[in-house]
Amino acid sequence: MFKSFYIKPHERGMLFYRSNFQQVLQPGIHRRIGWHWNVRTFDLNQPEAQLENLELLLQSHADQLNEHFTVVRTTFSSAALVRLGQRWCTVGPDQLRVFWRGFIEVEVHFFNLDEDFELPTAFVQQLREQVLPGLTLVQISESQVGMLYERDNFVRPLESGEYGFWTFNRKVQIPVFDCTHPAPSFPNEEVLFEQHPEFVATYCEAVQLGGQEVAIARHKNKVIAVLPPCSRKLFWKGVTVEVIDISSNAKLPAALVAELISGLPEVLDLAYGSLHVLEVPSQHLGLLYNEGAFQEPLAPGYHGWWIYGRSLTTEVIDLRLQTLEVSGQEILSKDKVPLRLNLTAGYRIEDPVKAKTGLADIEGFVYKELQFALRGAVGTKTLDALLEDKGAIDNSVAEHMLPKVEEYGINLESVGVKDIILPGEIKAILCQVVEAEKSAQANVIRRREETAATRSMLNTAKVMENNPVALRLKELELLERIADKIEKINVNGSLDSILTDIIQIERQ
Repeated sequence: MFKSFYIKPHERGMLFYRSNFQQVLQPGIHRRIGWHWNVRTFDLNQPEAQLENLELLLQSHADQLNEHFTVVRTTFSSAALVRLGQRWCTVGPDQLRVFWRGFIEVEVHFFNLDEDFELPTAFVQQLREQVLPGLTLVQISESQVGMLYERDNFVRPLESGEYGFWTFNRKVQIPVFDCTHPAPSFPNEEVLFEQHPEFVATYCEAVQLGGQEVAIARHKNKVIAVLPPCSRKLFWKGVTVEVIDISSNAKLPAALVAELISGLPEVLDLAYGSLHVLEVPSQHLGLLYNEGAFQEPLAPGYHGWWIYGRSLTTEVIDLRLQTLEVSGQEILSKDKVPLRLNLTAGYRIEDPVKAKTGLADIEGFVYKELQFALRGAVGTKTLDALLEDKGAIDNSVAEHMLPKVEEYGINLESVGVKDIILPGEIKAILCQVVEAEKSAQANVIRRREETAATRSMLNTAKVMENNPVALRLKELELLERIADKIEKINVNGSLDSILTDIIQIERQ
């Protein structure tokens, strides 16, 4: 009994008898006698052959297999790069793989990973745009610098170019930094300082500060970092660093205030955590304290201090005229009448240092003293005296206040009672008194006017008694008044007859 096998032109076959390998079959028809023959076919378009018991087959049939296969065997410390026509594949350490010969060109390159895990540049260019297991490819542009790390240990910098590194049995990291950003964040920056001074000297501007030093880093005349004392920082070359000693004077000069505080908002954000900043408005005065002790007055404008090693506090004093209201003060007058008063005072702080040195609360002090002065002024006078001369209260309060506030550098410019509010029953009684006084005054005025009117009428009568013309004028005046109240008048006859007939006065 024959058994036939057909191998296509793009195939190869492996002939087995009772599971034992016999030979590799070329394309064509093959016949064998018996039923225990079988063939496993392989498509040469897939150049790598996946064979079972490959190690055993190579030991027992090495000559046959080497004739048809390219055998790639790597050790624990080696790897291989295999070109299969236009494609590439990698073979990791301690592996055994075989590839068919004769259909697709196979090219094998071995690499000793103990000597160098970097791939030669010639292979990197051929592998461009490919992703292969166990191989990391990276491209560094002209504006970048790469940092090669193996097992978290820095190896060397990578300048512009293309690179490839084997990653079998090792951890390879290649962070890439943009040189246009002058303040990179290097991993393990302290290790670079201590163990790689050649890299720091070649590529970086190093900053190491003492306990009483701060630094300002600038790139292209723009602030990019503000460093506190005891800092260590690496910048790319091209960055200028200004180191400032703050041991004796922590105040920023005017030029630096303008740059860090009054300039760009992003610069202020960088410096904000390192500075104590105060803005003193116009007509104000600032006061600086260090650890609770007064240091100096501050003129209007921006001020800044380095905060390191100091406990700074500041406050702003308003030098303008300030108004203080003392409202709703309930006080008994000398004659036991309860009164409610509202007082207004205007004061100005002339010597802020003396005021803040002597007083914890300036406004509270002035308010309390105004209360005491008002109570003293009202409690020693009767209600009538208070109502007759409210200015006396103002004078009394001012006399009390002036020496009190001048002692602390405060000038009292004005003080005055706004309102004196009486109880309801007292107000009603006063209203009655005022009403009676005004009524009496009205009666006197009315009688005076009546007497004057009577005297005037008597004088008029005496004039008309012996003067017909004056009498006639009075008659015409009376006629005018009557005519003003008549809506319609019919005139018959001459004007003389009308005047004579309408008004006839019997003469005695």
